[in-house]
Amino acid sequence: MTRRTMIEAIRDAMDVMMSRDDGVVVFGEDVGYFGGVFRASQGLQAKYGTSRCFDTPISELGIVGIAVGMAAYGLKPCVEIQFADYMYPAYDQIVSEAARLRYRSNGQFTCPLVVRMPTGGGIFGGQTHSQSPEALFTHVCGIKTVVPSNPRDAKGLLISAIEDPDPVIFLEPKRLYNGPFDGHHDRTVTPWSKHDLGEVDDGHFAIPLGSAAIRREGNAVTILAYGTMVHVAETAANETGIDAEIIDLRSLLPLDLDTIEASVKKTGRCVIVHEATLTSGFGAELCALVQTRCFYHLEAPILRVAGWDTPYPHAQEWDYFPGPARIGRALIETMEA
Repeated sequence: MTRRTMIEAIRDAMDVMMSRDDGVVVFGEDVGYFGGVFRASQGLQAKYGTSRCFDTPISELGIVGIAVGMAAYGLKPCVEIQFADYMYPAYDQIVSEAARLRYRSNGQFTCPLVVRMPTGGGIFGGQTHSQSPEALFTHVCGIKTVVPSNPRDAKGLLISAIEDPDPVIFLEPKRLYNGPFDGHHDRTVTPWSKHDLGEVDDGHFAIPLGSAAIRREGNAVTILAYGTMVHVAETAANETGIDAEIIDLRSLLPLDLDTIEASVKKTGRCVIVHEATLTSGFGAELCALVQTRCFYHLEAPILRVAGWDTPYPHAQEWDYFPGPARIGRALIETMEA
């Protein structure tokens, strides 16, 4: 075990897989010589050469399109979209090509492709560097969607994603990249500050996609969260003193419904938290699933705490995020229902 930041854990995962499999290639804007805008691929080009870690033109459509062709050919591309906000030009390639290749070829071709994207706010990036578009991917059949909340999970899930025979969208909460986080906003902590976050297994290890983790055991209410919001929810539970069980989904598709169902049936209450906008967010799907599977065990309405239904508000960034206070109010409301 080695203490690593999430960025270091992600880089280590790519390094491990590139050393084990010559078919793994890493590319994207500035990921080669420069090592990526967040330095996730720093040193990989020097170690593996320009044919396996290289820079591309500023064309997300081209990055993903080339990756789909490489994957169909038999390689395992792990590409970076510099910010999740930039993925829209590539969305057609992801949905129309990558997600459908196995089905439209009747299994003759697969698409072992990973698309890494920094997601969410917290760096004062404004409207074009701060979005959380996970629901746009979970709606699409044929792709998997992963959101880690800590360095160890980031490495283990990324290795599983690279080894997976089908396309995986790997969303990395940039607010967790390099800074300590206690659930409250801290304007002094940026993605470029250097702090350890957790112990990470050395060498090759994989966390299966579709397995949630219980981050905090409790009996009064279940909190479903992922990414940055896992830490915010934990702070809210601690500050309110409510005996909340926190489920870190980790993988949105495939989804660990068994863990969710067991927890909600135990507690009888459920609060869902995510950073993305409320309307049509992934929390709506979670709400429907919990309602369907746990209706007769629920003692209160399912509550959602999420971002505002507005374009990303740069000037009100920290108010836009679900913080411990907003989550705490939801916890108190569900306990009083």
